[in-house]
Amino acid sequence: MTKTKQQFEEAIDKCRTLFLAKMKDYGTAWRILRTSSLTDQIYIKANRIRSIQIKGHSKVNEGIAEEFIGIVNYAVMALIQLEQGLSEKGEDLSYKEIEALYNKHIYATQALMENKNYDYDEAWRNMRISSLDDIILMKLLRVKSIEDQDGKIEVSEGLEANYQDMINYALFALIKIAEEKK
Repeated sequence: MTKTKQQFEEAIDKCRTLFLAKMKDYGTAWRILRTSSLTDQIYIKANRIRSIQIKGHSKVNEGIAEEFIGIVNYAVMALIQLEQGLSEKGEDLSYKEIEALYNKHIYATQALMENKNYDYDEAWRNMRISSLDDIILMKLLRVKSIEDQDGKIEVSEGLEANYQDMINYALFALIKIAEEKK
């Protein structure tokens, strides 16, 4: 489990570093987005991964690792939006506040992964990256359904749990990609 925790930290650090660098460039303009718009952004990333995997190549010089990083970061944005609500002007939280919110949500998600990983005995290590992406796409369809029902669910996990699962599956994929490069 220690190896997984270290690999998870490395993947999180890569995602957070890019997120915070973009914060310096763009500020918090994304705070104007509804969670449904963030869901659609995640869908675009996950669908592109699938497209590249099926076609075997891409015409844009960004690989699937960058798309998985995007999934993590958009899902964290969605968790922040669920907690904070959207901002009409987009620039209502400081860099330090956003950094703290990012860390709060990414580490809550990591804690969930550690608990599930214990129960499932690291089954993700035997999964294909394509399966991890397929599961993210399935979770996105679930989220879209929940959003289309105005969040009213009877027995299912809510939006937060689905976004957290997407983050964890994307981080698992990043770990597997890094292992393949070694």
